[in-house]
Amino acid sequence: MAVQLIDATLPDFGVPATRPDLPRATYLSRLDALNKARRAAGIDSLLIYADREHAANLAWLTGFDPRFEEALLILAPGQTPTLLAGPENLGRAQKASIEVEARLYPPFGLMGQDRSQTPELEEVLTSAGVARNQRVGVIGWKYFGPSESPRPDAWFETPAFIIDTLRHIVGPEGRAVNANALLMDASTGLRAVNEIEQIAQFEFGAVAASEALKALFRAARPGMSEFAAVQSMGLGVLPHSCHTMLSTGGRLSGLESPSGKIIERGDPITTAVGYPGGLSSRVVWMVADSSELPAGAEDWLERLAMPYFACAAEWYATLGIGVTGGTLDAIARKHLGAPFFNLILNPGHLIHLDEWMNTPVYPNSREALRSGQAIQCDIIPAVGPPYHSANIEDGVALLDQRGRDELRDKYPDVAARAEARRAFMGDVLGIRLKPEIMPLSNLAAAYPPFLLRPDRLLALR
Repeated sequence: MAVQLIDATLPDFGVPATRPDLPRATYLSRLDALNKARRAAGIDSLLIYADREHAANLAWLTGFDPRFEEALLILAPGQTPTLLAGPENLGRAQKASIEVEARLYPPFGLMGQDRSQTPELEEVLTSAGVARNQRVGVIGWKYFGPSESPRPDAWFETPAFIIDTLRHIVGPEGRAVNANALLMDASTGLRAVNEIEQIAQFEFGAVAASEALKALFRAARPGMSEFAAVQSMGLGVLPHSCHTMLSTGGRLSGLESPSGKIIERGDPITTAVGYPGGLSSRVVWMVADSSELPAGAEDWLERLAMPYFACAAEWYATLGIGVTGGTLDAIARKHLGAPFFNLILNPGHLIHLDEWMNTPVYPNSREALRSGQAIQCDIIPAVGPPYHSANIEDGVALLDQRGRDELRDKYPDVAARAEARRAFMGDVLGIRLKPEIMPLSNLAAAYPPFLLRPDRLLALR
């Protein structure tokens, strides 16, 4: 099948009326699972650190994410978990979704606030259950491997003052170890597989992100500033999982925030919006057809966008439970492995409360995808000017028959929207998905490459 530019309209799949809440029982089950994993790893106590940028692990376990400040959860056998928070977050910490002893720790507050009553950190940790000779796991947001260090479990991304104090407490017979893999390993980590309730919540974020891009596509016109273009998205329903990206023309770069630059006819545009559970991104042109593309990129559609779409279509069609990450990686390299495409990053990754939790997709990966995982199609050819790039980033969930039945039973509207997106991808775009693939984005792989003709989409025919 060949990629063609067809006349098609993206359907209105609907939007959720509200964001599903996770029941307290879900958090208690997670706590139980983490304690079992801790014991299996030979870890006595656990510390979970969070700040505004890196709160997903703590939020997954407690429903609490610190705003402006930092936080630290201490889990020790036989003790109520202690949750340290700064002055602005203490009240929120007390409302965590698991039972905690919320305690003020002034150094987690902002600069200039009163810290005169700061307790000794050693006393705080020992009273919470950390003791001499223990093997203590530390969870923040990243772990390391043997290619980075001969002792990767001794490398920490968390603040040194916490690690130094921890090492002093446990002494030479104890150890502090990086324990992020307990939650973040792409195959065995507890966050790698999601409950149905979490997937339903992720769909809310994925819909919000994709609807923002749809609003932009309807509103963006030459003469509009980048700021005004982003204002047309109607953002703000949730805390973002990453900063909002939009750049055009000569300042186009995938990670740039919008500016006051005026969007001109003939400009390339890249944009992305991310909420917990979903990010949508596209690279398009402010033109009506290929005749308006700039000199040197007249064949952008045939040389870059169409091969890219063919790659993404095969990626989606191959995706499924039991498929290895290496298989998906090989698809990307088969289509886009030539130096011209300059493929960067892994062509697919797990998405969660954080935009990129981890990925099983890398060369020769034998990690098999599992029911309950949420994964992004994130294939990025960094070609550079004058072609720039192409992008169709959206997320899906993988659910076996039992999972799909549970989704339909508990969240029939979510299931119905996912089925409608599946039908659109198959019937209109020519991308036939396996039964277990549940698209979460309301863009559903739709790619209108020319923004002044949003009724023309790339498809397989």
